[in-house]
Amino acid sequence: MVDAGIIVPYQGNCNGTGSGAGAGARHENHANGHTSEYTVRHGLPGTPRIQISWGTGNLLRLSFLPSTEERQEIGKVVQVQLGQGAGDGQAGAESRRIATDSFPFFVELQSQRRQQNNETLQGGSPNNWWEYVLEYSRNISDMLGSSERPPSSDLYDTTKENKTTAAMRAIWDMLEIFYVDKSAESWFPERLVDWLVAHGPILSKTEASLSRRLIEIKRRLSIRQFPEEESDYWEGIASALAVGWFDFVVTFLRMHGSYRHDQIDKRQTENGLVEAVAVLVSMMPRLRPSLPPGSPGVAYSFKPEFAKEWERWRIQVTKLDRSAFWNECHNQKTLQGLKKLLAILQGNVEVLVKSTYHWMELLTAHYLHVRPFAIATEGLVALANTCKEYKGTHKSDELQELILAVLGDNTEVVIAECVRLFEPWMMAHMVELLTAKDSYVQNLLRKERDVQGGISLEELYRLSYAQSLASDPLTWQVAPVYLASCPGQGLGMLETLLLRLPVSDDSRLAQKALDVCRLYDLQAVGTTICRKVGVHSWKHGRIGAGIVWLQRARDKRLLSALSDQLLASVSTGSTWGHVQDFEQIQGLVDLLGTDFQATGGLSILHRYRNFKSAMQNVWDLRSKETDKQKLSAAGRQAVDCLLELFKVGITPKRFWMSILQDSVELLEWPEQVLLNAQETNTLLNCVQELKLAKLWGDVDSVDEPGSNVDRVRLALATNLGRSFLQV
Repeated sequence: MVDAGIIVPYQGNCNGTGSGAGAGARHENHANGHTSEYTVRHGLPGTPRIQISWGTGNLLRLSFLPSTEERQEIGKVVQVQLGQGAGDGQAGAESRRIATDSFPFFVELQSQRRQQNNETLQGGSPNNWWEYVLEYSRNISDMLGSSERPPSSDLYDTTKENKTTAAMRAIWDMLEIFYVDKSAESWFPERLVDWLVAHGPILSKTEASLSRRLIEIKRRLSIRQFPEEESDYWEGIASALAVGWFDFVVTFLRMHGSYRHDQIDKRQTENGLVEAVAVLVSMMPRLRPSLPPGSPGVAYSFKPEFAKEWERWRIQVTKLDRSAFWNECHNQKTLQGLKKLLAILQGNVEVLVKSTYHWMELLTAHYLHVRPFAIATEGLVALANTCKEYKGTHKSDELQELILAVLGDNTEVVIAECVRLFEPWMMAHMVELLTAKDSYVQNLLRKERDVQGGISLEELYRLSYAQSLASDPLTWQVAPVYLASCPGQGLGMLETLLLRLPVSDDSRLAQKALDVCRLYDLQAVGTTICRKVGVHSWKHGRIGAGIVWLQRARDKRLLSALSDQLLASVSTGSTWGHVQDFEQIQGLVDLLGTDFQATGGLSILHRYRNFKSAMQNVWDLRSKETDKQKLSAAGRQAVDCLLELFKVGITPKRFWMSILQDSVELLEWPEQVLLNAQETNTLLNCVQELKLAKLWGDVDSVDEPGSNVDRVRLALATNLGRSFLQV
């Protein structure tokens, strides 16, 4: 059973935590693993803390954060790699390449599936789904590197390729033949030939590989004057002809020494026989829609026409085999070699057995030369087992059981062997090929099972693959694509993955996570991520970033608490040394904005921001404006903002005197009285409350120099008298 709890999210590097993190990092190599040590700064009060957690891959992370009371704010984080990481090195790079290159094709196929389902629900006729899967299969095959190459090409040597990828590519193409491509049933033998050309080198690790042997023969014989004198010459040509690599056969036949200009007169009959066999091979009928450019043979897509041409061609082969010209050929090696080639063209089983190495090569040769009209039937497995007995296949062939299961249409064994042999990527993607075959396979893979937590095998394989993607920092962004395609537990695990990402100290990672949330309509998860990043930034002194992220989370409660703390830091001299007075936090107040109608510090900062803006407007107008009416209007606006700060229960008393000092200019306005008697009395009452609070030792009161208090009192008294006279 797979549940949301087993998703392993990407974990960021330790040296990205806190300010100064990673300074003085020390790396040590040990025999059993790799150890990395980092130093981190922290401000966590209380007792020392020890934390143990898993990092990415096989990394075990040990963290020690000493107590700040001991005046040691530098902790240590040690990462220990247990054994060799499975995702390290070239193999890990190849897996990441496959993951990133294959998911666009997966997304496109899922989109086509949804579109077809919608058309079916609306009463439309369903299209041939296997055609979409076939296109998907060939795109994946090309991505894995499956391109048809001539058997004589140097690129045919797979010793430099990733063997696991080569094996996955071979099985993928075989699944396409037997499970997807319904149009290939009529030319099944030729599909086996194409498969063997592309994937022959991976058939066995211990047995001889025909493809590698032919490459060696080519390299050795291409520099010989009379290559037919080599013992491997005729053997190699016979093997290539048996498995259908006709371009190799024609090329090497025409490298025969009798073709040399100085040998034509002496070996004229021999040359004619060699050319006759080469022409027969070049004109061999092939039951297939088309041939690759430059490939020998003649393609016939209509089976009756192919049967007619096949019989005519076999008659020509028989005539050449019984020709009297063989008595005039005095080169015994050439005579025996050409006779062997004609026996292969005539379907001689004994010669086919001797000319092949692996049982799969013998099977392909049998279908090509003995049963060219056959289709994939139940007799295929029996014939494959017979070929195995002929070749005496070793048990070390790890793909043998899987290939036999594919040939025998045994889907259960195919699934079990692929799970055993390949990475989760293969299982997550090959399900699309298997389910394209028939309803039985679809029911097998899509039936919900109680033993698996109510999910199907198809979803189980996708969830397993998504787990492997999520544990890698370079591929975790691909995981949501597969989780979103799982109707049972996919979205729940996607939410768990996003919530466990270390987004607190990585804004870019947080932004990527929010993009995923928007894509899959996970608003609650996006809000939680914004809140997490905002709180982390706030606690680590990045107040502006904290405000921005909390605003994105639309968290009024935390924004109000942040505002209260920000306001308290102005007068109490908190640890934020860069915050000394209201003017210095003006930018932070602007960030808070006016969207949130909250109480407490947030409301005070908004009002004070409005008051300071109004006062700044007054000063700007005085420096360049002579219109007294405009100046008076600006002054009155500043008074209104001032009185908003002195409403009951709004501004703490410790800020009153500072605000009143800023308002002296309004009280001493020369042109007219801006504050009436009632408003002036309100401010005088505030001064009186401050005096009483000082007498009673109110903790919320602050000491102010006597000159400042006297100036405020004088300005208020003067303005009160002016207001009486104006009335």
